[in-house]
Amino acid sequence: MLPATNTRVERNTPRHINQEMSERIDDSITHYGEYPQGIGERLLELDREWDIERTLEANAASIGLVGIFLGTTVDRRWLLLPAAVSGFLLQHALQGWCPPLPLFRRMGVRTAREIQRERSALEALRHTRPAAG
Repeated sequence: MLPATNTRVERNTPRHINQEMSERIDDSITHYGEYPQGIGERLLELDREWDIERTLEANAASIGLVGIFLGTTVDRRWLLLPAAVSGFLLQHALQGWCPPLPLFRRMGVRTAREIQRERSALEALRHTRPAAG
């Protein structure tokens, strides 16, 4: 059985890394609860933040293009690289896991759901606080 799309990455991430991600979100919410004047800028940062899907797609596309270039200019064996990357992308689409996922998660790359959790909490804070000044 295939995992649900919106939870498949978290299900394939070690618990302690998911906990770190959650604590990072909680810390942000606490911070901006104390300093609400920064919420607007933080929301803009969240708009620019790449989620794990976009990061994996860009990584795979880059490696695939390098493999195609090297395969056509240096040695045909380099064409195995885009083939492997395609397999990893398929594995990620089906299972929510692929070889680069643990590295990116340890680097702090979040899921769209995790980013949205922070965004929703900050928007709620912004709307419940009286305007400064």
